[in-house]
This record gives sequence, structure tokens and C-alpha cells, in this order.
Amino acid sequence: MQVTRVTYIVIGLAIFFAVSSSCNNNGGKARRSVYKGLYSFGPEVRTFEDCDNGHEFWVTDSSSQLELQYSRMNFEKPYEPVYIEVEGTKEPSGKDGLGSEYDSTLVVKKVIKITKEIPADACH
Repeated sequence: MQVTRVTYIVIGLAIFFAVSSSCNNNGGKARRSVYKGLYSFGPEVRTFEDCDNGHEFWVTDSSSQLELQYSRMNFEKPYEPVYIEVEGTKEPSGKDGLGSEYDSTLVVKKVIKITKEIPADACH
């Protein structure tokens, strides 16, 4: 009887660690999510305000599309906010550089939507 109980404990622990490992192991990469909010761009400013929680992020555009599409909107002045939906990862900001005053950096991997029209119900 004692062997059976130990066997069950060992099997249970093996399953727990296997499931825990598969849930947390994404190859050392941050998990991609869809972010919806307001993006502002200009000299030395690339910020995103998350519509869900109002948190503000520094933005890095690894897609090479966000800044390009923003510049094609031909704003007369910089820093005009636009509504975006992007796929990306949230990472800690570096200690130096332009984005260092932000806790987190949104690394944009894919632009889903960008528009001058900010939906009334999209952000608080």
C-alpha cells in the first residue's frame, strides 16, 4: 500500500511540473497580445495609452509599419493621437534612453488597425 501512495505522489508531481513548464515556457519570449489605444508620435516621443486601463507605454515599432502608416496620415503637427490596434509584447523599459521614464515598452509586432477617428466608446 505504501508503494502505491508514493507512486501516485510521484506521478502527480510529474504531471504538475509538466503542465507548469508548458504553461510558462514560451521559449523565453514575451507572449503576444492585442493592444487597443491611443498612439502619439513625434520627435523623441512614441507613446501608447492603453484603452483598457489607461496605462501609458513607450513604443518600439519592430513591425516597421506603425511609424510609416502614422507618417502617411500627413498631420500638420506632431504628437496628434490616433487610435490603433496592434499585436505586440509588453516588456520592461530600459534604464537609459528616450523610453526610460516609462515602466514598460510596447513592442509592436503587427499593425491591425490605425485611424484618425478615435471611437467614442474605445477609450475612457
